[in-house]
Amino acid sequence: MARATSPSNKDECIEDCLECYRICTETAMTHCLEAGGDHVEPEHFRLMLNCAQICRTTAEFLLAESEFHVRLCALCEEVCEACADSCRAIGGMDDCVQACEMCAESCAAIGSPRKPMQPESALTHPNLLP
Repeated sequence: MARATSPSNKDECIEDCLECYRICTETAMTHCLEAGGDHVEPEHFRLMLNCAQICRTTAEFLLAESEFHVRLCALCEEVCEACADSCRAIGGMDDCVQACEMCAESCAAIGSPRKPMQPESALTHPNLLP
């Protein structure tokens, strides 16, 4: 059962997730594609797009008050941290690093303490059983 999320934490997290989605997508599609080199290495580029998508999905789950939002926030935090690290290592993407760090911090406030996501739990969730 998901624990209650305060409205202020929820609203802040939604805003930070949507901002991270916007900045990661924009940075990948403009800066990275134009810069080339390490910016478009498959591992980095996929991570940026994955980060953008998990941020958008997390915002959607929060808006819908999904019972799974806490676990999704924990995963979003992890992906945002990885994206920030990758962007920082390559360089020239300070806006993306900052957006990822802000989103990770907001998600941590909702998704912590971190519990590893267990895909099989969705398969055995009582509401999903026939």
